[in-house]
Amino acid sequence: MNTLEQKRHFDAIIERIERARIRVSEHHIVKIVAASKYVDAQAIRDLYSIGQRAFGENKVQDLKIKADLLEELPLEWHFIGTLQKNKINQLLGVHPHMIHSIDSLELALALQERLSRENQTLRALVQVNSAYEETKAGFMPEEFSDKYAQIATQCPNLHLQGIMSIGAHTDDRAIVQKSFETTRSLFEQLPDATVCSMGMSGDFELAIECGSTLVRLGSILFKHK
Repeated sequence: MNTLEQKRHFDAIIERIERARIRVSEHHIVKIVAASKYVDAQAIRDLYSIGQRAFGENKVQDLKIKADLLEELPLEWHFIGTLQKNKINQLLGVHPHMIHSIDSLELALALQERLSRENQTLRALVQVNSAYEETKAGFMPEEFSDKYAQIATQCPNLHLQGIMSIGAHTDDRAIVQKSFETTRSLFEQLPDATVCSMGMSGDFELAIECGSTLVRLGSILFKHK
């Protein structure tokens, strides 16, 4: 796919996001984070050249390699995978814009300890398992608000921005919608939260219609690679 074809493909995705966004409200804003875990630095550079700025990686090592290779570009890096505590120092060394996946109090406290020691802060989202699936990380919806408040109080160097979830893993649209609606309902109860991160390549339009403000798009953006 040449640059012109890629730009048309990208614009078609933007149009789909716009249509879903306007079904919510003309004032509803949606941000795209390009989930770049399966592509190389050149694919990120290509997408940057047609206007994309925010990119998300699932593995700390991959994030570090790509951030180093592309350090001349003003990219906004997001960490969107499960973070192992032994990778915290490496992640903080990259200075990501945001981590999407605070999925336990233990992880939050470990991050707080390192951030405090280094006199750093980090924007963060807290993950909810709104689909109630054993394969997914995150707090259960019933405990989410209390855990979010606890992290906000005990981890002042984590600047909490809102919530993240992954839609239910099923072809049943109603079940996926319910998981998104659960996430949005929790988001609306959070003090000063601005980010509701939900929706991926297969379900981003439904996620936006349910109130997502940030979608994490991977295969649909990079499908030509």
